[in-house]
Amino acid sequence: MITKDKIDAFIEKIPPTPEVLKETLSLLNIGELTKAAKTAEGDLALKAYLKNIVNKPIYGFANEVSDISQIFGILGVTLSQQTVYNYMISLLSPDKWLLFKLNSKSFYELQAQLSKKWEKILKHLEINDKNIYGAISLLPASIIVSEALFNEKIDEVTLLRSTKALDYNTILTRLCGVGLFDICEQIADKWEMNQTIPQIIQSASGLKPSDDEMINNLGKWMHLLLFYELSQPLFVEAGLNDFVDFQIDYVADIYDEFATIMEIG
Repeated sequence: MITKDKIDAFIEKIPPTPEVLKETLSLLNIGELTKAAKTAEGDLALKAYLKNIVNKPIYGFANEVSDISQIFGILGVTLSQQTVYNYMISLLSPDKWLLFKLNSKSFYELQAQLSKKWEKILKHLEINDKNIYGAISLLPASIIVSEALFNEKIDEVTLLRSTKALDYNTILTRLCGVGLFDICEQIADKWEMNQTIPQIIQSASGLKPSDDEMINNLGKWMHLLLFYELSQPLFVEAGLNDFVDFQIDYVADIYDEFATIMEIG
């Protein structure tokens, strides 16, 4: 049994936002790209992460980009902020994955793919809000959470998966009364992220629609994006394709529109 105490202990282990990252995010929030880049230089691990992420093929740069000022300048304020949030999430990832067949390279690939496609969706919806851009960074946190919480119960989880074909979110909810998206909300609160973000995340579960029309609509797009991305061959092989139960009725009204957007290069 995964107890509430075990979940609380996991949340408590999550480090608060380091001061360098807090200052970097604060400067990005007011559009100070140059100052933010200078501050970010003080975190060598962040610098290496930014270089690794931004030079992935999905960003489409012909030549390697390594200078943080250049990276922030290319990404712009909103994507730079989102990428720093992605870095914070990556700090939680395990040294060795046991439940899912992932490693740092494939996990970073997932972050990059979700970020770029979320950007495409928000541009299509004509939304330019840094907080909403940052919401996507918490989805990979769900994967880290399940990996950590299920590691000691892998046999039980595997049995439930094989005999009842349950998704991981349902398994966690049955075992301890809270879902992966609830835990991501706790992470967002601990990192003092804007309150819009956990609301969107909860809507994205497909199980807790929001009364706010805009938040609920964004939840639908995020739900489809998560399902779409985890259905790609790399992540099917990693065992992520049944991560969350797809709520087709919840997203039926935007399904065709989403498919069209994903087809656009």
